[in-house]
Amino acid sequence: MASDAYAALEQNSSLAERVGGLVGTDRVRAPEGIEAVCAGIIVEPANAEEVAAIVRFCETDRVALAPLGAGRTLSQIRRVPVAIGVSLSRMAKIVDCEPGDMTVVAEAGITIGALNATLAQYGQRLPVDPCNPGATSIGSLIGAAHAGPLRLSEGTARDLTIGIRIVGHDGTIVRGGGRVVKNVAGYDLMKVVGGAFGTLGIAIEAAFKVRPIPPAYGLEVVRFDDAKAAFEAAHALNEALPLAHLEVMSPPFGERLGSGTGFVLAAGFSGIQDEVDHFAKRIRGITGGGKALEAADAQSGYERLRDLHSNRAPLAARIAVPPARLSDAIQRCSAAFVAHAGSGVADISLDQLVGDRDHVARWREIANSAGGHLRILGAVPSIRGEVDFFDTPNPGALKLMRRLKATFDPAGIFNPGCFVGGI
Repeated sequence: MASDAYAALEQNSSLAERVGGLVGTDRVRAPEGIEAVCAGIIVEPANAEEVAAIVRFCETDRVALAPLGAGRTLSQIRRVPVAIGVSLSRMAKIVDCEPGDMTVVAEAGITIGALNATLAQYGQRLPVDPCNPGATSIGSLIGAAHAGPLRLSEGTARDLTIGIRIVGHDGTIVRGGGRVVKNVAGYDLMKVVGGAFGTLGIAIEAAFKVRPIPPAYGLEVVRFDDAKAAFEAAHALNEALPLAHLEVMSPPFGERLGSGTGFVLAAGFSGIQDEVDHFAKRIRGITGGGKALEAADAQSGYERLRDLHSNRAPLAARIAVPPARLSDAIQRCSAAFVAHAGSGVADISLDQLVGDRDHVARWREIANSAGGHLRILGAVPSIRGEVDFFDTPNPGALKLMRRLKATFDPAGIFNPGCFVGGI
């Protein structure tokens, strides 16, 4: 074992020296914290040309690489580290901001928090709300298809992205879409790259349509003794009101939200103050109760809700089914959950592992039988080799996906083995 570790150290040192010749030795470093699960060394290019040079080097030498944000997502699903992690932390500029057109172009290394801090000066925001937006980069948002409670009213990054630049095969810099909302050129490239976990190339820049920040926001929290009643109330609310977000969560998460024991329904709504007041009254009338939070407490409650991530559990997954079938599917899974009730999406998790492979197979069967799918969000290293992180698509779809991978990445260097079917 000691000799293997020494050989790995020597190999990383040699690789770091060669990569340092491309970008400068001061921008090649050892991985820190969870980055060590993702890659052997970390390189920090400062522009598109340096990213392209790294890609060409890796293709020539058949060296696997992966784009990295904070490493939170990749550290939960990589079975073994790739040789090189490409951090875009030095590519974190806002390239263009047009408040009048309500569009923004930004490099992939900027975080959602930093981007929205700038947009707030114009009363605007990119209305995506992944867990901990201050640590979630644009590149990670696109590559891992992160989304949060606002997916119900605002959609996801796929709905808001109007242009993208990636570095692909042979270091070629490719652009899809543009910087104006009506530009649909390259539409397919954006859809293909989004949610591909960096297996087709490295996203270095994206253009988005942005939206005004609502003048007021409210949050109603209602506690129920059982999940069925909570989901029935959520269904009634979703039918009656245009909510900003709508969640149902099991007791462990309800307690972390600060809402006491039991199953908790959290309904968020926004608009002018009169609208917010009206929504609060309607929600209490429909649910038969509720706790209205003051403005500051409502925002704090929303942020806690947004950051209720379950993928730090030994085993965590995301189930997506038609909204009408979500309640039944979740209750059959027998797991802790935070459900985006109006969207048909829920994060489920186990705090203790007993028969882990059986749990995944059962969850997957439940999702598939309900007309949906399941993706593993995170698993402890001891079981990662035993579970499939993605559903297996039908043979025709998988064949097409493999053809796309072979076309975009003929050398097989981009985050290999980290997508559907081992792509």
